[in-house]
Amino acid sequence: MGKHIRIRGARTNNLAGLDVDLPRDQLLVFVGVSGSGKSSLVFDTIAAEAGHQLNETFPPFTRNRLPRWSRPEVDEIDGLSPMVVIDQRRLGGNARSTVGTITDAWTYLRLLFSRISTPYVGESGHFSFNDPAGMCPTCTGLGEVVASATDRFLDLDKSLAQGAILLPGFGNGGYWYSQYADIGSFALDTPLRDWTPMEREALLYGGEAAAKLGTKPPKDYEGVVERFERIYLHTSQEMSERKQETIRRFTRSTTCPDCDGDRLNEASRTATVAGQTIGQLSRMELTDLAALIGGITDATVAPVVQALTARLEAMITIGLGYLHLARATTSLSGGESQRIKTVKHLGSSLTEMLYVFDEPTVGLHPHDTPAMTTLLEQLRDKGNCVLVVEHDPDVMAVADQIIEVGPGAGDDGGQLVFQGSYAELFDAGTPTGVALRRRRSLKPVPRTPRGSITIAGATRNNLRDLTVDVPTGLLTVLTGVAGSGKSSLAAELIEQHPAIVIDQSAVSTNRRSTPITWTGIAPAIRKTFAKRNGVPASLFSANSDGGCPACKGLGVIYTDLAFMDGQETVCETCQGRRFTSEVLGYQVDGLSIADIDDLTVDEAIRRFPEPAVVRALRSFAAVGLGYLRLGQPLSTLSGGECQRLKIGRELHDADEPAVYVLDEPTTGLHLNDIDILLEVLDQLVERGHTVVVIEHNVDVILQADWIIDLGPGPGKYGGRVLHEGPVQNLLPRDTPTAAALRHAKPA
Repeated sequence: MGKHIRIRGARTNNLAGLDVDLPRDQLLVFVGVSGSGKSSLVFDTIAAEAGHQLNETFPPFTRNRLPRWSRPEVDEIDGLSPMVVIDQRRLGGNARSTVGTITDAWTYLRLLFSRISTPYVGESGHFSFNDPAGMCPTCTGLGEVVASATDRFLDLDKSLAQGAILLPGFGNGGYWYSQYADIGSFALDTPLRDWTPMEREALLYGGEAAAKLGTKPPKDYEGVVERFERIYLHTSQEMSERKQETIRRFTRSTTCPDCDGDRLNEASRTATVAGQTIGQLSRMELTDLAALIGGITDATVAPVVQALTARLEAMITIGLGYLHLARATTSLSGGESQRIKTVKHLGSSLTEMLYVFDEPTVGLHPHDTPAMTTLLEQLRDKGNCVLVVEHDPDVMAVADQIIEVGPGAGDDGGQLVFQGSYAELFDAGTPTGVALRRRRSLKPVPRTPRGSITIAGATRNNLRDLTVDVPTGLLTVLTGVAGSGKSSLAAELIEQHPAIVIDQSAVSTNRRSTPITWTGIAPAIRKTFAKRNGVPASLFSANSDGGCPACKGLGVIYTDLAFMDGQETVCETCQGRRFTSEVLGYQVDGLSIADIDDLTVDEAIRRFPEPAVVRALRSFAAVGLGYLRLGQPLSTLSGGECQRLKIGRELHDADEPAVYVLDEPTTGLHLNDIDILLEVLDQLVERGHTVVVIEHNVDVILQADWIIDLGPGPGKYGGRVLHEGPVQNLLPRDTPTAAALRHAKPA
């Protein structure tokens, strides 16, 4: 039947026995409301099966070191090939991982310096901060050194006996306390502020100061600083979380005094090409670096210049020209990380691959979206099959075919409701088709501010000494192209004023955490069951008396099979119900305690009799999470769902007016869900709160009371306020955001 990915009977998560044939060598975009099952189809079925089958081709020893893929619930799946998942997970890495190393641009730059630097230093390894031949000996190539924050070690208003040494284990009763209190050299009951400077120096550093004390310490005496650094900093032992927290509290990272952050030894960091050291080039914005490298005409390194320029221009094209090669990968956003991963695959010679993208336009201003869609088309044109989960109409418009999963979320989704072109979808009666036809509209009358808070003298990153007033009691949206300074301005707001940050980080990694535990309704549910049945409430906790003893209340039993994939099986004793048979016999209105876990938020609102439970859950239905099951592990939620869960809690709990800061809350949201989000943000504002949102989504911008537009470009080309005021006043302006709004043709 031609080149297709053929899927029959897909039942992963909420997929309802879905059948679909997907053409290969095309750009396919998967759409649907949040929770409809599109990610279950693309990631948990297609990518999971492709990953599992590829892993099976390796010997067991190798398989144990590869990512684990759980086999999907599907009757048949054919036509797969090796796949690459390019998701929004931030690029981790360690302190040595930079934009340069992750993209291989640093490799080309090192090669360039090893051939034509003045003076000549040696092979490319001499320009690697990860190679002993090149790294700075003082900081071992990290660019910074960890130093003891000695000003945090002591409470000068206390005596030794009162716990003046604040380090864990050094206070009165601590393991090392006697090394200072029992040697007769220091006054135990005198506040350290009343000691002489020499006595305090002897306590901290020992050495000559200790030798001058009236009662000399023992010969093996270690000052507090020396002992702390030996125990915490100069050790090869694995660091516990407790020790890591101590290091964070009592040390500070400072730029290496020898290499000044260049990471390299003296010979390597002083050699130049085109009058610039490799450290200076690594701190240039990529746009400037590409221009300088392109001007190198030495024929002996022409292939290196060509390869490096191509890599830099690919990053610039995709909207990352404001970054620099020395930027730590740990500091990149999810959207930046995804685009960096994409660039890595542009130069690949592999064909017939499956490339799987998760919302590639996250973090992109509409001005930059065409660069991303061009990149997706380039991957397809190389003979690959590109699968994209996306909500952005601009990405849908370039698709060869669109697949909509739905029609609703959770149990109301999981079906194939549309497959065809963008033009056909625009005329379809599906949730996405209907949403596409809706005209965007401006907020009729912006609200009146109750006052303002001032962000003063903001200079973080590329901000140019900005002073900005943020109106209170309004919905304010920070806009501008990626890298223009929006997040930096929000960070200054958070630093200068009390604010509640609602981000998309996971709400819990504990498999026992569920909407029940998150909302705090578990005690009320247990109390209701106990009261109705005349038994103790502890019986209705899977972590306590009523939990199944075989699986310890988890409902599953995990078996470690060493080099093979671990096996997770449903507990045979409780059949996955988590409770003992005795507890399952107790009911409230025909529901057992295990049945409560299976209810969706919407169902629980209708069926559970306890008003306190219903009140708490209504806040979560209001943010569009009515489809979540009460027993669903929170570790399975998307970033967008986590953020809405947090907003729901604030709707329920917040009393006093507060400032809320949200970073791109539309991530992962269908066009319909954005309407729900806007209603929720309006609820927060109507209750007297101030809501500040970093956002690229046109619908959210048009509904704002106030806009602070930054730019005009990224990096050094941004950092200025282009507009402050209502959206109507922004529309005629000459800014990238204004152009995007005009393109949307609001009613």
